Amino acid sequence: MKKTTPAAPILPALTNSDIYLEDEAIFQGIHAADLDLSYDTCSNLVIREAHLQRLVMQRTQLERFECSNVIFENCDLSNLEWIAGSFQQVLFKQCKLTGTNFAESYLRDCQFDNCLATLSSFSNTNLKTVTFSNCELTDSEFVEVTWKQLVLEENQLTGSSWFHTKLAHLNLSTNTFDSIALSQEWMKGLIVNQEQAIVIAMGLGLVIED
Repeated sequence: MKKTTPAAPILPALTNSDIYLEDEAIFQGIHAADLDLSYDTCSNLVIREAHLQRLVMQRTQLERFECSNVIFENCDLSNLEWIAGSFQQVLFKQCKLTGTNFAESYLRDCQFDNCLATLSSFSNTNLKTVTFSNCELTDSEFVEVTWKQLVLEENQLTGSSWFHTKLAHLNLSTNTFDSIALSQEWMKGLIVNQEQAIVIAMGLGLVIED
């Protein structure tokens, strides 16, 4: 299958500015850095055409969040709840996403590059042209995911869950895992290497003799 690269964020000339969390607020065309917006809640926040660096939003709740043409760089978004968010042409670069919850969100043309995303959840998401590269995805959740053109390269997937997610044509061969949870009835067409095939078989209860 031909590999499709997500469209990169398109950014105009940006204005240095702070952002804040307020219901219905819209931020566009800005560069913001070194802000701590942790332990807060807001709804219908919109961020467009922005470069956000070293932003901290730990345990924040963003309801109905909309984000397009945005770069998150070296941000700490641990345990952030942005359930049912919308992300289009977004790059997460070297971000901390431990326990971050993307559940029920829509992601299109998104890239996750060198991110720490242990215990993150992408369950019930709709992923279209999304790439995870060199990410720590240990114990992450990809349950009941609808996807098209999902690429995973050089990630750590040990303990990740993929129940009730169609796996045909998904290529895991460059990734690493010692255990992984898959629905047997959805595995047809999954692409793995020989070592991964043995791990999956053992997880299904097969006894493999030399």
